[in-house]
Amino acid sequence: MGLSTKQQEFTRCVSQLVNFATAQGYGLTFGDAYRDKRAHGDFGSKYGYSAASSVHKKRLAVDLNLFVDDKYITDGGCEEYLMLGNAWERMHSDARWGGRFNDANHFSFEYKGFK
Repeated sequence: MGLSTKQQEFTRCVSQLVNFATAQGYGLTFGDAYRDKRAHGDFGSKYGYSAASSVHKKRLAVDLNLFVDDKYITDGGCEEYLMLGNAWERMHSDARWGGRFNDANHFSFEYKGFK
């Protein structure tokens, strides 16, 4: 699968996740999505706060801020994030949830071994 096709599939899955969260009564806002190389360097290079091989740089990751009853949830181990993470991972074989590596609001597709 080419990068553009993978990015499009990622975007479709993100929309499904947003719809799923909304159906559960949760609110979401976007955090980081695309990390432009002018501010974060090319994929594989460290610049700014972004990891060198962040899949945000490939348009394959988004950070979603979770709200339950209008309260911003910062506890990545909560049942709501776990529900979203599990739903995300079921959507696609490349789907990775950051809660598995202490970054609960991170939803991505694996790219060349990076998540």
